[in-house]
Amino acid sequence: METNFDLTKPIAIGCDHAGFEYKQSVMKWLRDKGYQVKDFGTHSTDSVDYPDFAHPTASSVEDGEAAFGVLICGSANGVNITANKHQGIRSALCWNTDVARLARQHNNANVIALPARFIALHYAIEMIDSFMNSAFEGGRHESRVNKISC
Repeated sequence: METNFDLTKPIAIGCDHAGFEYKQSVMKWLRDKGYQVKDFGTHSTDSVDYPDFAHPTASSVEDGEAAFGVLICGSANGVNITANKHQGIRSALCWNTDVARLARQHNNANVIALPARFIALHYAIEMIDSFMNSAFEGGRHESRVNKISC
């Protein structure tokens, strides 16, 4: 598959307490595949405030330090909303591989937000794989994406 991501850069990842276990497994999977991972926390299942981890993850992508971002929380709504407050971020809440692929191909998403309480771990990994190995198609989608930023 083709990708537009510079996978020589680390992949940024962040989560809240509901996403902690998935984050640990996703990081292992990414590292086992040879990718660098920048972990923005949280580092346990203790209750935390998701913006404290979504903002630095999104900033890392926005600043070009990371290839793309992965955010995980219970519903993925909170981390997704938080990430999308960043001007250079297009975060997509994904619940299946087709949505993850289209988020890249049609929306040039640079962060994938996953709802740990509503998807199985193996589907989360499949979605990340689809997301990171799909390329933005440009063309008719490019003018639409260019209209997103305020």
